[in-house]
Amino acid sequence: MVSTVAAASLASLWDEVSGTQPDPDTWVVFATLAAAAAVVVPQGLWRLSRNAVTIAHEGGHGLVALLTGRTLTGIRLHSDTSGLTVSRGKPHGIGMILTAAAGYTAPPLLGLGGAALLGAGRITLLLWLATGLLVAMLVMIRNAYGAMSVLVTGGTFVLVSWLAGPQVQAAFAYAVVWFLLLGGVRPAFELQAKRSRGGAGDSDADQLSRLTHVPAGLWLFLFHAVSLCALLGGGRWLLGL
Repeated sequence: MVSTVAAASLASLWDEVSGTQPDPDTWVVFATLAAAAAVVVPQGLWRLSRNAVTIAHEGGHGLVALLTGRTLTGIRLHSDTSGLTVSRGKPHGIGMILTAAAGYTAPPLLGLGGAALLGAGRITLLLWLATGLLVAMLVMIRNAYGAMSVLVTGGTFVLVSWLAGPQVQAAFAYAVVWFLLLGGVRPAFELQAKRSRGGAGDSDADQLSRLTHVPAGLWLFLFHAVSLCALLGGGRWLLGL
């Protein structure tokens, strides 16, 4: 009897997670776009909201390191919105190149994937996948500030997923995806500005240049291309175009 009830509960939960949910009203889509822009464009709010982009950035390094067979040692997130992901393996080769390239491309590509899920009506699935990724990342965090940042972010997703109604969940999901798409564009421009002033000499673009003997400017162009294309493509999905 107990096993039957448990099986029925799991089946019901799976149906809820894998099923589709109705799209929010059009005004919600535009309101969440405006809200995301409001925390990305102004410099003061960006200093705070950029922490979430750093989580995605370093998570991208870590995930690709694991997928390419490297050993992920740990991830650190700092209060100045910088971060560090350390992995062990060959100091050269395709695995190292993909790992280094994954940072600046991770937030916009996550936003693009999220937009695809929302375009298909998979709001609950998006929230659960995001929560799962944050929980997995928490295991690899190696400093207190980083752990607090991921816990707060993951806790927000859990609260919305379990306690909020469908309309709130939809608005939250759209706001998160808009934020990743918009917030994924700005870091590449910031890196370009730093490099033009002679700074950021050990940036991801410079590391990739040393690994591939391709000019760092071309890698920076790739970061721009990925983020802008993701914004255009993801925006079309979210707006239903």
